[in-house]
Amino acid sequence: MSTMFSSKSRRTIAAIALIATTGLSAAACGSSSDSSSSSSSSTKVSAPKPVAAIDSLKGNDTAVTLDQGFVDALTSLKLTPGVVGTAKLTNGALVFPITGGNVTVFKPGTVSPYVIGQVQHEGSGFSLSAGGTKVEITNLNVDPGVSRVYGDVSVNGKTAVTSAYIFKLDGRTLKPLSTGNGTATLEGTKVEISPVAAPLLNQTFKTDAVKPGLLVGIAKITVNTTPGD
Repeated sequence: MSTMFSSKSRRTIAAIALIATTGLSAAACGSSSDSSSSSSSSTKVSAPKPVAAIDSLKGNDTAVTLDQGFVDALTSLKLTPGVVGTAKLTNGALVFPITGGNVTVFKPGTVSPYVIGQVQHEGSGFSLSAGGTKVEITNLNVDPGVSRVYGDVSVNGKTAVTSAYIFKLDGRTLKPLSTGNGTATLEGTKVEISPVAAPLLNQTFKTDAVKPGLLVGIAKITVNTTPGD
C-alpha cells in the first residue's frame, strides 16, 4: 500500500469477483493530424489490468501482529491494551472483523498506488487504559490508496473525535497477493502511529513518550472471494 481513511456509503454484498490475471492491455486511443497531410494515425496506450478486484467486501478480518517494541512501550507507560466489540486479541495479534468496503489490487510497479479502495471494520476496535482513563478507538476504516487508517476515538465513554487519522501505513514491505481456499490475503504492511494520534494519546495520558511513526505491528488483511460469504 503506497500511502491505509474516509467514510463512504456501504454496499450490500453482491457477487465478489476475483480477477486472476496480470499484464497490460490497450485501453485508450489517440489520434493526430497534420494540415499538410490528410493521413492520420492512432496510437494505443497501454493501461494495467488489476490482479484482483473485489467490489463488495464482507467477511474475514484484518489482523495486526503487535511489534514487541510497541508492547514494551505500552508496558513502560503502564498502559493496558484491550479489545472493543467484536475484536479479538489472539496470539499477540489484534483481529478486527471486516464488515464492508472494496479493494482493487494491481501488479506492483504498474500504477501508484497499486492497492486502492477501503476496508471497513464497524463495531470493533481496541482500548488503552491507565490510571482511571480509558481510550477506545473503534470503527477502523483502512484506506490503502492514501496509506491511512481512520477511526472514532472516545475517552471514558465520551466521543472525543470521529474519523480521526489513527495510523499511517508503510506498504514497502507488502508481500504479493496470496489467494486460495476462497480467500485473498494481503500481508506485510507496517502499521505506525500517525502524527495526529501521537499528540492525542500523549495529552490524554499525560506523557510525551508516544512518537509519530512508532511501529504498532504488521497487518494481514484476509477477505472472502466467493459470493455469499
